[in-house]
Amino acid sequence: MTAAQRRWRLELSYDGTGFHGFAPQPGTRTVAGELAASLATVLRLAAPPPLVCAGRTDAGVHALGQVVHVDLPSPMFAEGDDPERLARACKRLCGPSIVVTSCTAAPEGFDARHSATWRAYRYLVHDGPAPSPLLTGLAWHVGGSLDVPAMAQAAYGALGEHDFRAFCRRPSGSDPGDPITRRVTAADVAVVEDPATVAGRGRLVRVDLTATAFCHQMVRSLTAVLVAIGRHELTGADLVERLRTGDRAGLPAPAPPQGLCLVAVGYG
Repeated sequence: MTAAQRRWRLELSYDGTGFHGFAPQPGTRTVAGELAASLATVLRLAAPPPLVCAGRTDAGVHALGQVVHVDLPSPMFAEGDDPERLARACKRLCGPSIVVTSCTAAPEGFDARHSATWRAYRYLVHDGPAPSPLLTGLAWHVGGSLDVPAMAQAAYGALGEHDFRAFCRRPSGSDPGDPITRRVTAADVAVVEDPATVAGRGRLVRVDLTATAFCHQMVRSLTAVLVAIGRHELTGADLVERLRTGDRAGLPAPAPPQGLCLVAVGYG
């Protein structure tokens, strides 16, 4: 960052439907690509500025509390720095699929990714007999009624620091024997109380996980196993055993991306 630049912290909400994830990819519609282009337009920059996010989301994954930092020329406008004006302008260009909910000056040394101390994700599962059109793109529809208490009890097995190799996509170039250690600080499964979108047509079940950091597809993989437990195809003991052994063989494929949302990121 040069002397003529200032670092800003942006908080975002977005509907991941129609985006090929957060990270910029040439020729592909992404959240970062669209937001950076809008920043360049508003501030009349020669090129879109690089964005650093707290957690990269995959294609189809949503966010209510994504955090991004960006270094921008200071002053932003001829009249001076005006973060509220910048947020409003980005909303006009990117909304309603991407909304900048706040724009504030970042404290010294702030990094959206490395300064984060926890991330919270929520996954929504609809266990109704038929899909709900109002939940398309927001929840994973599974047939039959899930045993939610069994899922909630099993989720506690993920609490603490574990090797999540069995629940992550391994980074390219890494050794299969290398552990992928993460610390989960909160895990909960519960029924969303009588949402109008599914009233009388099944239930909406939320899976909430908070950790200091997540590995790729970790929430979706854990959710798929919890759903299998809710169907009595697996048990909580199976989840604990896979955390112990790191063996993924025979586990269900990760849950689809559209049910997943990055809810919040914590700092300090």
